[in-house]
Amino acid sequence: MARFRPDLSDEPAVRLDGVSLSYERTGEVLSEIDLVLRQGSFTFLTGPSGAGKSSLLKLMYLAHAPTRGGIRLFGRQTYDLKRKQLAALRRRIGVVFQEFRLLDHLTAFENVALPLRVAGQKADAYQNEVIDLLRWVGLGERVDAPIPSLSGGEQQRVAIARALINKPDLLIADEPTGNVDPEMGRKILRLFAELNKRVGTTILIATHDLELLREFDSPVLRLANGLLVRDVEYGGAE
Repeated sequence: MARFRPDLSDEPAVRLDGVSLSYERTGEVLSEIDLVLRQGSFTFLTGPSGAGKSSLLKLMYLAHAPTRGGIRLFGRQTYDLKRKQLAALRRRIGVVFQEFRLLDHLTAFENVALPLRVAGQKADAYQNEVIDLLRWVGLGERVDAPIPSLSGGEQQRVAIARALINKPDLLIADEPTGNVDPEMGRKILRLFAELNKRVGTTILIATHDLELLREFDSPVLRLANGLLVRDVEYGGAE
């Protein structure tokens, strides 16, 4: 697995100050959120369905802008960023989606390599790195496998490798164990914990699986009705 080099400055990876988010049809879904994720931390986000977890994650990976309040990522205020600056900031963030979002007509290797190919890199420049990542997630023998031939757990691990290929400083995972069995869910979370411990990547995982949470000694943020009812500023996997 390639070694990543996150920014180890004193600035938090993520800072939200009084952030609220409203949608035209549903109204306010997040209200006055104050949150700090220290660089190198490993944190869980939980709460019932409809609490606003996915909306909060979308704010953090810049898919949405807040209705009120401010967001700072790696010390940069996000509200006034130009398009190129926004794109550069997004490249520091990896996202793992519950529904995988893989392309069925591509192999595992091709899915993981896609962000690099889109960026204009040549295959010979990234081939070994992609293979190393697939080996790290336990898919060294499935590099050339078509996506439909992979199990749900294997597809999720391809999605994790794809999220890591750009060496992000911040990794956000939205219910990454939601479509796999409990044992595979544990394996996936252990991969995240290893990444955090070995490399120092800041990790935030949204999950409703309280059994899995009990197996990890990490801070937990809780959302209820759009409110952050527990906020932990510092922490990390030990």
